[in-house]
Amino acid sequence: MKKRDILLILGGLLIIGVLWMAPEESTSRVPKDENHERFYTIVKAEGKKAAEKFCGECHYDDGGVPFPAEHPPKNRCLFCHKIIVN
Repeated sequence: MKKRDILLILGGLLIIGVLWMAPEESTSRVPKDENHERFYTIVKAEGKKAAEKFCGECHYDDGGVPFPAEHPPKNRCLFCHKIIVN
């Protein structure tokens, strides 16, 4: 084996090691329930940006479903919260 081959193998093992130690998913998925059913339809038809315009109807600070104190800006919900459309 050449030095180049050994470096390639070590590089591959390093990448696998980093991916293996990656933290688990920390954000919740968008529930697939009656309240969120329309979002799945909108995402499928028009995309995530079109759907997340409506998140603020229920999720807001002054009542509704409150955000945790450390929650980041609220304009890109589906950037973090996954929505799986089949």
